[in-house]
Amino acid sequence: MSSIDKRLLPLRDQIDQIDKDLLKLLTARANVAIEVGKIKHETGAPIFRPEREKQVIDALSQSNLGPLKANSIAAIWREIMSGCRAVEAVQKIPYLGPAGPISEEAAHQVFGQSVESLPCISIDEVFRSVETGNAEFGVVPIENSSEGAISRTLDLLLESSVNIVGEIAIPVKHHLLSQSGTLDDVELVVAHAQALAQCQDWLNQHVPKLHREAVASNAEGAKQASKNPKVAAIAGEKAQTTYGLQVVASEIQDDAHNRTRFVVIGKTSCAPTGNDQTSLVLSVPNEPGAVYKMLSPLATHEVSMSRLESRPARKGTWEYHFFIDVEGHRSEPKVEKALAELQSNSAFYKCLGSYAKSTT
Repeated sequence: MSSIDKRLLPLRDQIDQIDKDLLKLLTARANVAIEVGKIKHETGAPIFRPEREKQVIDALSQSNLGPLKANSIAAIWREIMSGCRAVEAVQKIPYLGPAGPISEEAAHQVFGQSVESLPCISIDEVFRSVETGNAEFGVVPIENSSEGAISRTLDLLLESSVNIVGEIAIPVKHHLLSQSGTLDDVELVVAHAQALAQCQDWLNQHVPKLHREAVASNAEGAKQASKNPKVAAIAGEKAQTTYGLQVVASEIQDDAHNRTRFVVIGKTSCAPTGNDQTSLVLSVPNEPGAVYKMLSPLATHEVSMSRLESRPARKGTWEYHFFIDVEGHRSEPKVEKALAELQSNSAFYKCLGSYAKSTT
């Protein structure tokens, strides 16, 4: 035995014993989770409570004295809770697929790896899976920091009976991928329309002659590129690995700080955590000062608005729906008063949900 092995042996023995102790504790936690699951099953309560899991992770992060970093603590406990939920029942989580896109990463960052991933061909299908009860929750993109709102998600939130129960923001890194790692014989670049828009300056500068075509998702584009040497795709690292592609150029997004925000949709409501926001859809009559009048209760009750997005009402009358995020949970007294007045000032009002704000 070498001198270094002699020095490491007692430390390795300590780690082995600690791992055994951790496993015993994890087993004990899983057994308690089984009892929790029985009560939830009897009462019809949801298995996943995003606000509760966020409170657990936040409390542990605040109690953490190191040397593990807060994001490491969060990642570890997210997987512990995911595994314990799977003991109760394996959750189906639909997202915009196929396998490999940033949507799948967002789903795993919220629910962990111990779930049954359901890649869907469209955002509509994700909503349909939740509405019909095939899945309790789904994950859909709602906006990008460079290109703005995902229109189809907003339209479906307006029409659907589901609520927003959580959110997460994921950094976006787009790579140009092909079978060979070169553009030899490549004639077409494919990606989701948002990704093409987020990389248009780079594409205009470096490959202006290549045709571009929007597809349902970046993963779908990567799948096409894996089958056709004349096609290059814009996608992330996971899609590259999933479909066995090579990198032509890395991080070609025009905005180095590009991020996509995802929301978790479900039929449940979230309890307040102390760090929440509420999403709404409003519309007003087409008359002078209507929008100002509609939003004035927010100022009156000192409720901050963090987002305002308008979408055509699609009635052919130049009317608009306004998608609004405000700080706080709808059960908080000042928020509750502001929302009541907003509703009375609006021609149309719908609360899309109150949920814990993402820390990313």
